[in-house]
Amino acid sequence: MKGRDRKMKLISWNVNGIRACINKGFKEFFKEIDADIFCIQETKCQPEQIELEFEGYKSYYNSAERKGYSGTAIYTKIPPINVFYGIGIDEHDKEGRVITLEFDEFYMVTIYTPNSKRELERLEYRQVWEDEIRKYLLKLNEKKPVIMCGDLNVAHEEIDLKNPKTNRGNAGFTDEEREKMTELLKSGFIDTFRYLYPDKTDSYTWWSYMGKAREKNVGWRIDYFIVSDRIKDKIQDAIIYPEIFGSDHCPVGLEVLLETEKKHPVSKKMR
Repeated sequence: MKGRDRKMKLISWNVNGIRACINKGFKEFFKEIDADIFCIQETKCQPEQIELEFEGYKSYYNSAERKGYSGTAIYTKIPPINVFYGIGIDEHDKEGRVITLEFDEFYMVTIYTPNSKRELERLEYRQVWEDEIRKYLLKLNEKKPVIMCGDLNVAHEEIDLKNPKTNRGNAGFTDEEREKMTELLKSGFIDTFRYLYPDKTDSYTWWSYMGKAREKNVGWRIDYFIVSDRIKDKIQDAIIYPEIFGSDHCPVGLEVLLETEKKHPVSKKMR
């Protein structure tokens, strides 16, 4: 028997170190926003290094093998059917960059995409990562719709950063990285923010700590909610919260009509 659609609020935030962020307003924002699912990137901690629980939520952490680096987490009010850590390829699963929660009607995936670095020393690896992530998402998409969010470390189009001309070829705005995003979207997914606001300018999610970039709003939009094309009509709103500090990124949100789930016992798996 099918449930009824209800509006769900989803949040994604690269916190640039959860232990630091909890002292900079994280808890207050978490409680105030009251999301159904709250995804976090760049936790920079091992599970034993933090105790951060909220009433009514279950939490799932995927930490990097290297301490103080990378890592993702999801807090959810809705019990998932399954929880998957990584994408099942050892080469890509050492840095805690992916968590997938399976629900009755959709998959929720949070991703922290590797940065290509200043001299593009990781661009070649990044290209392989992008291909494997796309394959992984397409495999999920065959079974049920996907909602993916996270810091994808790319400004897709010129409208997505303040200074496209001077940043062309820099990490996060190389032709190669932008093309991989285009490939993902062409394979059956949509960028929810641009779907609703195709021409909206000066809408950014990351700012350098240098040169008063945030104060001047000299930023990049590199944090996304990407969803399967077939549920685009369920999207109610895509939101950026630039007024929320605590990290060099601000949170992003998605309001979407989704079916409420039946309760299942949760199983945790590695992929």
